[in-house]
Amino acid sequence: MHSKHFDKIKYYYEKKFWTEKMVRDAVVKERITAEEYTEITGLEY
Repeated sequence: MHSKHFDKIKYYYEKKFWTEKMVRDAVVKERITAEEYTEITGLEY
């Protein structure tokens, strides 16, 4: 099961509304997990 904000953040990233750094910041703010960051961006956290 994904975090509450996962779908919204993934959508924003895919539509280029959010940068990779913004997604990384969401991990720091505990909106998504490091694993979800990797799933969204394809990059290691």
